[in-house]
Parts: sequence; C-alpha cells; structure tokens
Amino acid sequence: MITMAQRLEELRTQRGLSRPALAAALGLPRMSVEKFETGRQTPSQEQQAKMASYFGVSLSYLRGETNDPADMDDWMDGAFLEEPAPAPAAPVPRPKKPTAAAVEQGSMFDAFLNSKKFQESLRAAVLDVLRSPDGKALLEKAVRRQIDAGK
Repeated sequence: MITMAQRLEELRTQRGLSRPALAAALGLPRMSVEKFETGRQTPSQEQQAKMASYFGVSLSYLRGETNDPADMDDWMDGAFLEEPAPAPAAPVPRPKKPTAAAVEQGSMFDAFLNSKKFQESLRAAVLDVLRSPDGKALLEKAVRRQIDAGK
C-alpha cells in the first residue's frame, strides 16, 4: 500500500514542482512539504484537503487508501438517491397490534413515542424540513420518479 508521503511526492513530481514551490502554491511554510514527504510530519485535515484540491484528486487517493484518483470520499454525495430501491423478496408481515397487557408493560420510550406532544413536534419538524428548498427538491425528485415509473 502506498503512503500519503509517497503519494504526495508522486503528485508533486508529476507536476514538475519543487518542494518549496508546492509549499508556496499551497500557502504552507517552506519546509512543510519536505516534512510531509519524508513522513516526519502528517498534514492536518485542512492541509490534506488543500493538497487534494490542488492536485485534483480525492482525499482517499492522496492518503493512499485507493488507486482511483476520482474515488468519492463521501457517501453522502447523493449517488445513492439515483439507484432504485431493491424490491422485497417476499411480503413483509404486518406487526400485530399490541394487546392492552403489552401496552401496560411497554417501555418508557414507547410511552414517549405514543405521546401526543411528541407526535405533534415530530410532525412540525418534518413539515419544516419539507418546506425548505432542499426538502422541496427531494419531493420534486420523488414525484418525478413516480410519474416516470408509471409511464
């Protein structure tokens, strides 16, 4: 596995830059790149992000965690929203309604979830999110998928 120090040196030499020139381009102290490349110092998260951005690679690639320079660093990029949800293999049985005895023995958390005040607060929070620009965009995307699926 390649180390971040090796990856940094590789990227710098590919660009034909000296260590001081790279440090200057990144706004870092003059000797910092030498320390990073020799492994005497580890760049901070902010410095790593700055270097990855400068070289146009992902943080995972810079750190030597992958050999794909465009590997996505964050699963929250939204790519998972584009994939259709897998269909369940078999119908899921509906849970049985709890009996009066089971409700009496329920946990404190159950009582909290069933409280009218909590349900109203949750409803208000969900509606606030759905009214936001991001919420509206998600709703629009979901509606478009349903319309396209019906065609």
